Amino acid sequence: MSYTIGFQAKDQKAILATEAATANQAVAIVAALRQSADEIKFIRSPQEGEMGIEMLLLLAKEEAEEMPSGRSPLSPLI
Repeated sequence: MSYTIGFQAKDQKAILATEAATANQAVAIVAALRQSADEIKFIRSPQEGEMGIEMLLLLAKEEAEEMPSGRSPLSPLI
């Protein structure tokens, strides 16, 4: 499932967006954006629609459980 993360960079008016192929990648992007003081404006997926960070974390956890190794490279974030 793909995800679109909309954010507003510090000192800019425009809302930018970036894509992630998996929930775990989206979590990593959100974490990086939060550290750089960018404001998360939205998180969307075609299947789930608009969601919050908590829902994204839940989807990433479910995604990690479905992985063959049973662990995600981002497990410490979940």
